[in-house]
Amino acid sequence: MNSVEKSMIRDVNLASQGRMKMDWAWEHMAILSRLREKWLVQKPFEGRRVAISLHLEAKTACLAELLHDAGAEVTITGSNPLSTQDDVCAALVQAGVTVFAKYNPSPEEYKQHLLLTLETRPELIIDDGGDLVSLLHSERQDLIEYVRGGCEETTTGINRLVSLEKSGELKFPMVAVNDAYSKCFFDNRYGTGQSVWDGINRTTNLVVAGKTVVVIGYGWCGKGVALRAKGLGAKVIVTEVDPIKAIEAHMDGYTVLPMIEAAKRGDIFVTVTGNKNVINGMHYRVMKNGAILANAGHFDIEIDKISLERQAVNQRVVRKDITEYVMEDGRKIYLLAEGRLVNLAAGDGHPAEIMDMTFALQALSLLYIHENHGKIGPSVIDVPYQLDSQVARYYLDSQGIQIDDMTEEQKQYQASWNL
Repeated sequence: MNSVEKSMIRDVNLASQGRMKMDWAWEHMAILSRLREKWLVQKPFEGRRVAISLHLEAKTACLAELLHDAGAEVTITGSNPLSTQDDVCAALVQAGVTVFAKYNPSPEEYKQHLLLTLETRPELIIDDGGDLVSLLHSERQDLIEYVRGGCEETTTGINRLVSLEKSGELKFPMVAVNDAYSKCFFDNRYGTGQSVWDGINRTTNLVVAGKTVVVIGYGWCGKGVALRAKGLGAKVIVTEVDPIKAIEAHMDGYTVLPMIEAAKRGDIFVTVTGNKNVINGMHYRVMKNGAILANAGHFDIEIDKISLERQAVNQRVVRKDITEYVMEDGRKIYLLAEGRLVNLAAGDGHPAEIMDMTFALQALSLLYIHENHGKIGPSVIDVPYQLDSQVARYYLDSQGIQIDDMTEEQKQYQASWNL
């Protein structure tokens, strides 16, 4: 069967629209384009089966197409029900990639798509949030024998992998791409920082300047969200449970408060913790009328939707991706994108140039695993620094930026530090 016959998507006739999105992304992804030119000739993944679970939009599609052009048999599914774009799925199928995904599937369909992806017996995996790897280790251990290893995109997914590793259950090597410098410094900070506000602004069509924004969590993503909120003219409050990150937020010029106090002041709330119920029932009771809630963490667990629904006397969709909850005293609280990733569920995700670096790391790390899996064993490993540095240099080249190189004397002097 060809990819059209094998795939499960909404409408293959949307392909031309998705192809335009992909072509635009390719125009702005210089590093992937450089790898594509090289790998079209070398075919480093010739005949290998690759399974991908990522937010399925145009930039992700470029990564899948790169691996397909590099000789792999690629199967892809979404990593979030609301971030899949049906026209992009259709374009990928037309390009020869097998796709099991559609926008807003039921929970049963979403799991079915993951299982169908695994049933292609992948040898290499790219995961986002850990759903593919988790299913392999729980329900489909019969397929583990085929897997050489893979890569993980997110903090959430890495936490799940580390848990498997600590318990001795992890069966193959996985590269923690999220922790690479060329990922967390840029994707998490500048990518999340911009795309979260892209999603909020296009969804609400409201001004940010003059409002109070509460950023819950001050990791790399939280730093980016706070920085961009400040740039848009907002007053920014940060809440944290880590005292060191709280000091950092304070020294970066933000007000640091406990969440219960921040809840009274905020106009817009953005969760970026990866943890559960960081906005919950006690906070809804003190929020202003018109408060807007958005999540930028991987799973829709950071905003306690169950408590919000219980406290509300009425709820309705008032605009695409905005649900209004009317509280008993008449206050209205607005939840964006059902509490899912606002930058992808209500936007197009990170800028293409940012994802160019991240997906180049994914591709190079996957090749590293493909070539070295036998020497690594079942463990979670960092991206080798030479790959991280290579991606950074490719990016600088694409921007026409030159930097210095150490002299031989300087290299020898630096080497002496480690003696």
